[in-house]
Amino acid sequence: MARIDVDLAVKTFSEHGTAAVSDAMDLLGLNGGLERLTRMSGEGTKAGPAYTLGFETVSPGVPAPAAEFIDDVPPGSVVVIANRGRTHCTVWGDILTAVAVRSGLAGTVIDGCCRDLDDIRALGYSVWSLGAYMKSGKNRVRLVTRQEPVEIGDTVVHPGDLVCADGAGAIAVPAAHVTEVTGNVLRVAGMEAAVRADVAAGTPLREARRLHGYNQMSLRPRKAT
Repeated sequence: MARIDVDLAVKTFSEHGTAAVSDAMDLLGLNGGLERLTRMSGEGTKAGPAYTLGFETVSPGVPAPAAEFIDDVPPGSVVVIANRGRTHCTVWGDILTAVAVRSGLAGTVIDGCCRDLDDIRALGYSVWSLGAYMKSGKNRVRLVTRQEPVEIGDTVVHPGDLVCADGAGAIAVPAAHVTEVTGNVLRVAGMEAAVRADVAAGTPLREARRLHGYNQMSLRPRKAT
């Protein structure tokens, strides 16, 4: 994937948001949705290449120090943490956030919980997670994979996939499809802009949708077998 494709995709996704990206992926029969994750902090749409991390639980009494990874994450990345939906402990907090802000990271997506949420919000950093909880992950979970594919719900996120996230949640676009999805996002956004313009001019919504092929830019129904 050429660098120009990444830069254009990040710009396009950031401008049009997760709904347009989701519709663009529907046209290709791709999912990518990171279900159940909710925006906990920050504002606006964020997009960037995934930097993936995987955690596992440790048995009681087994030492598991804080994970060391944040200094290695490239600027503009979205940190994607697979904590397997665990909510009894956290894998992200205010100190990691401070470094992320300093390093110019785009945001963090967690299949689990964050803590220090008030401080994270004060820093203006964008985090999506299942919730917030104060219990530390130290000696409860440990980092076991870095920059390897991770599962977030039913979606596999690979290092370098493009993640887009906003108030509606987060979605991951496979690196191999970034160019196609970017083109489709622009098609979807153009179609919706035309519908809005017609409706603002007095055209009935059903007619505006028909004129601009609104229902053609959606997930294709499966044929009955």
